[in-house]
Amino acid sequence: MDAILSYLVMFMMMTLAVVQAQLRTGFYSSSCPSAEAIIRSTVESHFNKDPTIAPGLLRLHFHDCFVQGCDGSILIADSSAERNAVQNIGLRGFEVIDDAKSQIEATCPGVVSCADILALAARDAVHLSGGPSWLVPTGRRDGRISSSNQASNMPSPLDPVSVQKQKFSAKGLDVHDLVTLLGAHTIGQTDCRFFSYRLYNFTTTGNADPTINQSFLELLQAQCPKNGDGLRKVALDKDSPAKFDVSYFKNVRDGSGVLESDQRLWEDPATKSVAQNYAGNIRGILGLRFEFEFPKAMIKLSSIEVKAGTQGEIRKVCSKFN
Repeated sequence: MDAILSYLVMFMMMTLAVVQAQLRTGFYSSSCPSAEAIIRSTVESHFNKDPTIAPGLLRLHFHDCFVQGCDGSILIADSSAERNAVQNIGLRGFEVIDDAKSQIEATCPGVVSCADILALAARDAVHLSGGPSWLVPTGRRDGRISSSNQASNMPSPLDPVSVQKQKFSAKGLDVHDLVTLLGAHTIGQTDCRFFSYRLYNFTTTGNADPTINQSFLELLQAQCPKNGDGLRKVALDKDSPAKFDVSYFKNVRDGSGVLESDQRLWEDPATKSVAQNYAGNIRGILGLRFEFEFPKAMIKLSSIEVKAGTQGEIRKVCSKFN
């Protein structure tokens, strides 16, 4: 069994290497030289009206890549499509991708894929939030399948670290990638319904999750009262929810992780080691380390099971197949 597993992991890594070789930065430099600038200006325009669109685009790209690879399948609008899976509740940013696509089609029809637009938009969203920028390898093609049934293995805020590791490993991502990518929770919000169970009757004695810092627990209970509005939004990073920084890791260190899956990172030796490095007290240096590692993890994420060459298609409209 171990030999089979080792073979599968090796095969996946070889496949990833081949795919990454098919993707390249500047893929559209001749066929649509203005593509990346159009995407950037579109994201910036939406961001200036509503900065919370940044974590929305980042999450949209992550959810796209975890189901059938980064192929834009999350963008399809259909009752049975991927975006309607229960795991994808609350996804947003579709209008930003549609806006960028319509502008690009007017300039370079049938050239730039929706999957690439989403990958580039996620990068721009991070940068606009004060995070790093990076060169995004492009050349993805759009998938021709989008099914809500295939989203069942998405990572969940209820997952213990062992399950998170398995789900990330199945996509060719290691523990370092897992912790680094979860650092995206430095921006954005979540609903009370996804973590309020931690605040009341978490233990058999009816108490809250003991790993939550007491003062933070009181803050969360005030924001999410018992039997209150489960749809109320709460920042994932209590200190700087709109700034892409290392505050998220400091919160996890201090028992102030909002989602259970975030806080559990501090209990597993392997994930704690990575989070601890990012949360360190040496001002500046540790933040720079996260800024360096996050782009590398994102490039790896955005290379998962991509369609390239003659696979898939280049959609005319991102929300429907050609």
